[in-house]
Amino acid sequence: MKNTRAILAAAFALALGAAQPIAALAAQAWPNQPIRLIVPYPPGGSVDSLARVLAPTLGKKLGQTVVVENKAGASGTIGVDATVRATPDGSTFGFGVPGAISGLPHVMKVPYDVSKIQYVSLVARIPMVFVVNPALPETSLPAFVDVAKQHPGKYNYGSAGNVTTPHLGVELLKQQTGIDIAHIPYKGAAPAVTALLSNEVQLFLGDASAVLGFIKAGKLRALSVGSTERFEGLPDIPTTKELGFPGVQVESNYGVIAPTGTPPDIVNKMASAIAESLADPELHRKMIDQGAVPAATTPDEYRSLMEAESKKWGDVIRRGKLGLQ
Repeated sequence: MKNTRAILAAAFALALGAAQPIAALAAQAWPNQPIRLIVPYPPGGSVDSLARVLAPTLGKKLGQTVVVENKAGASGTIGVDATVRATPDGSTFGFGVPGAISGLPHVMKVPYDVSKIQYVSLVARIPMVFVVNPALPETSLPAFVDVAKQHPGKYNYGSAGNVTTPHLGVELLKQQTGIDIAHIPYKGAAPAVTALLSNEVQLFLGDASAVLGFIKAGKLRALSVGSTERFEGLPDIPTTKELGFPGVQVESNYGVIAPTGTPPDIVNKMASAIAESLADPELHRKMIDQGAVPAATTPDEYRSLMEAESKKWGDVIRRGKLGLQ
């Protein structure tokens, strides 16, 4: 009888163990397999470069290989969707990109619910830089704004496409200053920079990572950075706040997100590993050289940041009656 009871008790215990959620068991052993890090853009861009410079250091902190996988298309929404819908077992993470999270959902139906995105940690703030062709006589942002005010329609500006951060950032400048400059969208930052180099457009607001090399080579002139503090990679270039435009704050915030339903333990462990990685002096230097400022956060801090960004750009879109047309 005692043996029967013992057997039944053991069977009951095993049944309880088997009933534990698979996700919880995965969290206990995590990471126990290579980790996929989805980049929603093609190889060679600033986000791809950021992911590839982070991956080796992050992999060492986690004790697992971190493999970067590009899933480009639809302005980043395909890669974000692939991340959000992946199995939430800690084997897949992805880069959250501002356009697909805080811009596009205001003008189109995206395939994921933004409110259900699982944020992990910010990785980098990339300052946005107002740049012009060196042939222009204006050497400062206030001078450019003054000329644009005196001569409406004289200048135009290029962007990486409708409702991208380069587009919305200049629209914010227009709304704050009342200048009238036409928007010419291009299919990415690279063709927009090419247009600026040939003086096809007169102004561009680009990620520091996209324009830093041209500025240092003297092929583009930097007028101002849109971040709250001067950028370490361009220490002589003043901020918009310093120049009298405190309402024009524009940065690209890139961080890591996880599939919906990823266990909190895994999310927190990944956030800690990212913070430890970004504290590495060599990785810090590499990111600055690429035009990025390392910045780790908690999952809640990252969510709050992106919710604030979404509200900010949603207001700009509504005031400017912007869209994908």
